[in-house]
Amino acid sequence: MDDLGHMRAALALARRGIGNTGPNPSVGCVIVREGRVVGRGATAPGGRPHAETQALEMAGDAARGATAYVTLEPCSHWGHPPPCAEALIAAGVGRVVIGARDPDRRVDGRGITRLRAAGVEVVEGVLQAEAQAVAAGFFSRIRLGRPRLTLKLATTLDGRLATRAGESQWITGELARRAAHALRGRHDAVMVGVGTLLADDPKLTCRLPGARRVPLVRVIADSHLRSRMTASVIATIAEQPTWFLLRADADAARKAALAALGARLIELPAASTGVDLARGLQALGDAGINDLLVEGGAQIAAALLRADLVDRLAWFHAPSVMGGDGWPAAQAFGIERLDAMPRFVRQSILALGDDMLSEFIRAEAG
Repeated sequence: MDDLGHMRAALALARRGIGNTGPNPSVGCVIVREGRVVGRGATAPGGRPHAETQALEMAGDAARGATAYVTLEPCSHWGHPPPCAEALIAAGVGRVVIGARDPDRRVDGRGITRLRAAGVEVVEGVLQAEAQAVAAGFFSRIRLGRPRLTLKLATTLDGRLATRAGESQWITGELARRAAHALRGRHDAVMVGVGTLLADDPKLTCRLPGARRVPLVRVIADSHLRSRMTASVIATIAEQPTWFLLRADADAARKAALAALGARLIELPAASTGVDLARGLQALGDAGINDLLVEGGAQIAAALLRADLVDRLAWFHAPSVMGGDGWPAAQAFGIERLDAMPRFVRQSILALGDDMLSEFIRAEAG
């Protein structure tokens, strides 16, 4: 029986939904009977229906006695619809192969226990590392209480993101910008600081056809609500969810105006620069954001790196040199010793025309 091959197929289904299924994880399910795939499913946009439900519906009566390959442990807590573990049992599935356990305390082994109690054979940990990687944002939100955070930077070779006059559009070329939009397509939310909003007036949308099935949440870290009311993100609040991270003592009239337009206001304690971003990320986790993409600028990048909140780096490099009077990718954040620097491990390098995209993950401590 090709457990690895069928689990790889389930993982491929799950990867398609990353960034579109929050607050639920993106899960893939493949049902196989007598060597033939009879059902496939992936978590639907918005989180429901679940992968198992869709795969069982496709399989119909052929699910009886079949093997179900599921990237994440089937849920066992009752809600709407009923738990996936119960649905697999009711369909007569004889064997379930699972990539990774669900860390949610409402599940975390209970789905496996329920399946085994009903006489279903369960195999755990097949391609576990890959399954955990697909659900990494969900794991971060459940275990750490915050989304998995990817910091995206687009700079010259010497790490500059704007000239001394503030010009930054465009440092990278068209292919790199398309790749940046693809990144937005794989995250639940995109965040910038107010400085970037004032300098560039970004729309913060994903402009790749078919890349998203649910709206991308736009988050602005704006402690004193300095955003212009004519900004593109404010003008389109009715079309796309837009949230602000602000201090409680921000201007009351501006708070009222943004709330009236439909913005979500998340009030946070003050920090030395802006707002308490660690608390802000916890609030985003509480709101169901699994994967967060931060696109700058230099102040918010420095604050996140200083607070050790960056899990991944997506660094676009253009083949150019600007010099020391250009704006750095991250402002100074007090590093005096080499061993105090945030460190990352490179995962991939991709050529995008003349530009390069390097992706990194946080280095494990020790």
